[in-house]
Amino acid sequence: MGDSVNEYTTRLQQQEQEIKSLSAEVEGLKNPQNLSPSPRLEQLRDENAKLKYRLNVLKRSLQEERTVHCGKSMTNILHRLEEIFCEAIRAAYPELEDPPLSVASSQQPRFGEYQCNSAMAIAQILKAKGVKTNPREIAQKIVQNLSDNEVILKTEIAGPGFINVYLKRPFVSKLMSNLLINGVQPPPLPKKRVVVDFSSPNIAKEMHVGHLRSTIIGESMSRLFEFLGYDVLRLNHVGDWGTQFGMLIAHLQDKFPDYLTSCPPIGDLQAFYKESKKRFDEEEDFKKRAYKCVVRLQSKEPEFIKAWNLICDVSRKEFQKVYNCLDITLIERGESFYQEMMTKVVKEFDERGLSEMDEGRKIVFVPGQPIPLTIVKSDGGYTYDTSDLAALRQRLFDEKADMIIYVTDSGQGTHFQVVFAAAQLIGWYDPQVTRVEHAGFGVVLGEDKKKFKTRSGDTVRLMDLLDEGLKRPFWPGAVLYVWVLTPEELTKAQRSVAFGCIKYADLSHNRSNDYVFAFDKMLDDRGNTAAYLLYAFTRIRSIGRLANIDEAALKKAAQTTEVLVEHEAEWELGKVILRFPEILQKILDSLMLHTLCDYLYELATTFTDFYDSCYCVEKDRQTGKVVKVNMSRILLCEATAAIMAKCFDILGINPVARM
Repeated sequence: MGDSVNEYTTRLQQQEQEIKSLSAEVEGLKNPQNLSPSPRLEQLRDENAKLKYRLNVLKRSLQEERTVHCGKSMTNILHRLEEIFCEAIRAAYPELEDPPLSVASSQQPRFGEYQCNSAMAIAQILKAKGVKTNPREIAQKIVQNLSDNEVILKTEIAGPGFINVYLKRPFVSKLMSNLLINGVQPPPLPKKRVVVDFSSPNIAKEMHVGHLRSTIIGESMSRLFEFLGYDVLRLNHVGDWGTQFGMLIAHLQDKFPDYLTSCPPIGDLQAFYKESKKRFDEEEDFKKRAYKCVVRLQSKEPEFIKAWNLICDVSRKEFQKVYNCLDITLIERGESFYQEMMTKVVKEFDERGLSEMDEGRKIVFVPGQPIPLTIVKSDGGYTYDTSDLAALRQRLFDEKADMIIYVTDSGQGTHFQVVFAAAQLIGWYDPQVTRVEHAGFGVVLGEDKKKFKTRSGDTVRLMDLLDEGLKRPFWPGAVLYVWVLTPEELTKAQRSVAFGCIKYADLSHNRSNDYVFAFDKMLDDRGNTAAYLLYAFTRIRSIGRLANIDEAALKKAAQTTEVLVEHEAEWELGKVILRFPEILQKILDSLMLHTLCDYLYELATTFTDFYDSCYCVEKDRQTGKVVKVNMSRILLCEATAAIMAKCFDILGINPVARM
């Protein structure tokens, strides 16, 4: 171990010295002395570009070495291959200023593990420059310029110029050991401040199935960002302000006149809201009084602020029941939080000459956008447009967010598109620097493919839906298993499966699409469902117990036992496990969480193929006594379980040790 550390240190010192030398040489080339226009000048410029590139490669290589040595992250194999091929392409075609780079996972094992598909694009660029060449010749030239590396076993050129890449098995084995020793670690990424706006129910209204997707998707995105090491602010932008509070307060005064001294027993918020709305629509005197209540609330009269707080508190308690079931963490920051900021926002748009009057209302028309924003109504009040602009400004300037994600239904897509465009128009942020994005989603449908409602046509209450999930069996045939669990284990497993299935059914679908809510389907223990995956995970965790191997023995084995990937099933499983960092990067780029679900299902099914083909524990058929343990394969089981556990954690699903 000492020798390898010394070798590592020496190599780092050599690289750092080379970086210093190259840096000095690059600086010298920037201002060449006593040079007249000549071919030599062009040569120097060419060398300058190559030196800059080599300098960047060395810096990345140095970072990679330090990262692997420290064991603080899993290697993203795709990124490492991109670095290798980027260097080879630039060496092969130094005249190309920004050559195209395309490396992807291979779709078929017979074509290797990865493919570099850059040759065809390079051929098109050269053709445009008047240089005709065959893409296969380009591929050959790229391969010839590949440097010696720890990743690639061999390459093959196929078809019109595809470069098939085969990985070295010792490289995969080493990465597997690193995973087992250091655990599932995030890739090295720069620190970022992220705001995720999700859930967002309305005060005095029950949370319904329409809030389900925002809550589940937003929670999972937040967990992903937190795992990646980002500083995440989870915001619940509740509807806690507006004219509807006038009618609610007026109704509260009538129904519970002693509300100032005795907490009103508002048991059914939905009924309370419906009663007040009915009176508002039908009773003219009540409507007038409701409007007066709004004015007094906005004037912050203590009596009306207390009434407002009482209604908000009752709602919060109901919301929290849902959040407790689904293990959701949020900071409430409702529309009321931004009230004082709206005046400043309107003033800023006015001063910049970006607002205009239109039939008594004040609007902002962003060039190229389909609709204007209304920032002041004809009666002088503010709108959702104003509050969303104020919220965005606060998150950019006060929270100093590098990324702001809004998780709401796709129907609000145009609204956010215009809000973001207005914020860019006024200069609040540069989309090349700050990522502000609407992560829209489709609606939840019933099994009749229509919008999910009760038989009476009402919107489904979310708590009723969650309670229904707890009443369902784990999966078909669950009665065969429950006898091995204690009552406490049974309750824990029941909640894990019920709520996990609800979450997974949502997250496993492309969020842009509508999806059908069907308990029977999501609780099925076959196919890509939480029930199947939770059982598969529990089964994997039981293998170590079967072999009588405890956690301490596993840790020791990870340090001393090489993880072999010689059998084809071992090799396939190892490759899938190590794709985890690539999957995370893909989700970070797209914010599509079904990608993680697809990966999790692929990992579970690949493990099943491995377990069916490779003995991990052999027992005497007569006595049932363990006669042989293949520790390398046990470690593969452990690595699979570790990745699955992290996937479950990101998805907000709580697996259990026994089922």
